Amino acid sequence: MGTDTNIEAAVQKELDSDPLVDAHDIVVEVTDGAVSLTGTVPSQAQCAAAVAAAHRVAGVIGVDNLLAVALPSGDFGDDASLAQLANQALATNAAVPDGIKATARHGNIFLTGTVSLSARRVAAEETVAGVAGVLSITNEIEVQG
Repeated sequence: MGTDTNIEAAVQKELDSDPLVDAHDIVVEVTDGAVSLTGTVPSQAQCAAAVAAAHRVAGVIGVDNLLAVALPSGDFGDDASLAQLANQALATNAAVPDGIKATARHGNIFLTGTVSLSARRVAAEETVAGVAGVLSITNEIEVQG
């Protein structure tokens, strides 16, 4: 791929073609193969998808995720409802064991509990990332064993 200009164009094309990403408000900058993503996306899940899309481009040596989650007005809910939605999502994912709990504070989700495998810790975080209204996730789940 080579030049920063080529990498930047390829990352923008990858973001535009990814059905999981609304790239309208994402700005891509590249310096020596290092990509910086700035701007806003409407969900935590889209933030993760944008970073993954940038990593897929040949020549990218790293991605600095500076994206902010800016929910459309009307998508903001109270913390109790957000925590309830997150806990319901966790309960429906077979990869997430009982005992993993989500609490919410100002749209930020905090995950707590204990798992035996790090993959289950990741599964819990990915599960709540898809819940509408989540601005950020702090994963405090401990891996034991």
